[in-house]
Amino acid sequence: MRNGNMGDYLVRALGYNGQVRAFAARTTETVAEAQRRHNTWPIVSAALGRSMTAATMMGAMLKGDDKLTVKIEGNGPIGPMIIDADAKGDVRGYVTNPHVHFDLNEQGKLDVRRAVGTEGFLTIVKDLGMRDMFSGQTPIVSGEIAEDFTYYFATSEQVPSSVGLGVLVNPDNTVLAAGGFILQIMPGCEEETIDSIEKHLATIEPVSKMIEKGMTPEQILEAVLGEEGNVQVLSKIPVQFQCQCSKERFGAAILGLGVKEIQEMIDEQGGIETQCHFCLETYDFSEADLQGLIDEINSQKHE
Repeated sequence: MRNGNMGDYLVRALGYNGQVRAFAARTTETVAEAQRRHNTWPIVSAALGRSMTAATMMGAMLKGDDKLTVKIEGNGPIGPMIIDADAKGDVRGYVTNPHVHFDLNEQGKLDVRRAVGTEGFLTIVKDLGMRDMFSGQTPIVSGEIAEDFTYYFATSEQVPSSVGLGVLVNPDNTVLAAGGFILQIMPGCEEETIDSIEKHLATIEPVSKMIEKGMTPEQILEAVLGEEGNVQVLSKIPVQFQCQCSKERFGAAILGLGVKEIQEMIDEQGGIETQCHFCLETYDFSEADLQGLIDEINSQKHE
């Protein structure tokens, strides 16, 4: 647990004198929280953890109260994954089928591609406030997640990028280490800079190994960009698994069903229990709660 006491965080930085924009994050505790809440098995922890790490860094590309949703809908057995992230380091995510297991692949690694699937779509929806939504979608090209985000940036946002993501899982299914980096080539970047980065990236060790060694996000960027990279850290923000659910929000969702459906719930079940997909918190609505919602709808009609 030598990393645990330092907490998860991400850094935003520039490299090569502003020719490259870079992000790196340690997400060990955040992914561990998702693993505990959803009781994901190792291969699913890796798929969801990589995706949450990428979403966290994409969130850091936003401003203010903007937020985004990542949907990874492959044809593998884990089913769709949904992740929400914002500019403040808050992230939450869930997977449709948390209990999927395969033997290790030929490289002795968790076979994430087989779990996610190699066909399907990666969709990013950005909520930029004032009802301004941006949506981009690209096909899944590998199912290993990092390459799929790399392809998304290049195709949907026209930004040449390199994405590294890693999750290491302990034998007892808990999360040992998680994190990642995103490098993005800025407009006007010199060709030799790009060549230098590509050559250097071919020599680095996997990001999960860097985190396992206790390397900080700053040290990861130094390793990824190399000595010539001249990393300038712009900002550092804590990262955490954070859900926005509440009884009020579920109440509002039930209100939207209308009087007839709510009355049916009362007649058939008395009260109901609702559960948040993202964090698995449950909220109980008693018969009196549901009657209160009906009264609220009726009073609005009379105003």
